Amino acid sequence: MEIGMVFKDYSGRISSMDFHRTSGYLVTASEDESIRLYDVSSATCLKTINSKKYGVDLVCFTSHPTTVIYSSKNGWDESLRLLSLHDNKYLRYFKGHHDRVVSLSLNSRNESFISGSLDRTVLLWDQRVEKCQGLLRVQGRPAISYDDQGLVFAIAFGGYIRMLDARMYEKGPFEIFSVGGDVSDANVVKFSNDGRLMLLTTMDGHIHVLDSFRGTHLSTYNVKPVPRNCTLEASFSPEGMFVISGSGDGRAYAWSVRSGKEVASWMMSSEPSVINWNWMNTDTEPPVIKWAPGSLMFVTGSTELSFWIPDLSKLAAYVGRK
Repeated sequence: MEIGMVFKDYSGRISSMDFHRTSGYLVTASEDESIRLYDVSSATCLKTINSKKYGVDLVCFTSHPTTVIYSSKNGWDESLRLLSLHDNKYLRYFKGHHDRVVSLSLNSRNESFISGSLDRTVLLWDQRVEKCQGLLRVQGRPAISYDDQGLVFAIAFGGYIRMLDARMYEKGPFEIFSVGGDVSDANVVKFSNDGRLMLLTTMDGHIHVLDSFRGTHLSTYNVKPVPRNCTLEASFSPEGMFVISGSGDGRAYAWSVRSGKEVASWMMSSEPSVINWNWMNTDTEPPVIKWAPGSLMFVTGSTELSFWIPDLSKLAAYVGRK
């Protein structure tokens, strides 16, 4: 695997990242209260915007490559904000949550988005309207995500993933999938690019992979549990063959979806290799990890931002030997 660019100018941990679907841009949010916009093709930082008053935690692109929605981290204002990175102007405020927003997902096909909070609500929004368009109550910390088509969204909590029709969500879930008795707090739920698979990470360090149509439990990968104030993030590779994840021990891991076996892990020592990758991080909190859409590249974020290109042919060969 080859490492591309490493950005070391963060004074706080990166808490969230998102790739724009078509523009080749990457946005990051970090504990130093900054939002940064990068051009992935040139690995350059185009702009840094500070959010000193509100803080910043989660960030997602809208359909426009220089407009984002982000959540606050100041402990007193849980509003979501629609921000133009082009001219650093707030376009809209979305008020409704009464505790920290821990999950945010935008519909790729229209102006809708959903947010999940520690206040045990999931709110449905339209970017063009400040008032929420729907409210769903949950019985725990929610993890939420739209599928790639924007027709279905998932809400995970309490050991189950509930599947809802985005057009008829008020009727409740049309499917409920169990994750094998793991009732620890949900962290992240995601769909693979083709929509056939989904994953759920939980606070106890489990990454569950399921068939998103049948709910069949395919694999569970285990890592060290993360601290209560952290999020265990995992990501599918673009073609859905691999899952990569952070861990509470500061390492990152990769697994083959087909075999269910670990194919790589990496920390902060020695030269990068297929079995032991390295991104030069020295803390023990899990990194944020994102695969670039339609690309072999992924990005890790901790107190540094690193761009990586894995050799998937070697990984595939390694899977065969396993």
